[in-house]
Amino acid sequence: MLLPLAYEKTELLEVVRIGDPAGALRWDRLVGEDVAIWGGEQARQALTRVGELPGGDNHRCFLPGWGLRAHSGVGLLFEVALCFRCHSARTWADGLSAELRFQGFDAESPVARELLDRLRDCVSG
Repeated sequence: MLLPLAYEKTELLEVVRIGDPAGALRWDRLVGEDVAIWGGEQARQALTRVGELPGGDNHRCFLPGWGLRAHSGVGLLFEVALCFRCHSARTWADGLSAELRFQGFDAESPVARELLDRLRDCVSG
């Protein structure tokens, strides 16, 4: 999956649990409850996994359950909502190209399963 170039400046990731995803296509930013904050190596590993998500076809439901907010030392860089049901991701950032705003990924891939497990661990452990 393609990430905004600003991902390299990420110092902190907020892990967001999306409780009511029904309006996700109308949001102008990520909406949900922060369940964890990842910094340093943990943030880099998570973004590496997102960047390694293999491309795939969108299955259209887009009811995301998870999101990430990437921050630099001076502010918000970008946000991404992930729907592991329809294999789709939506990204918000200033000046983002159309190809990066909505992407498909293979949610059944080992990388996607690992990422989903990490996200779920934020609320179960």
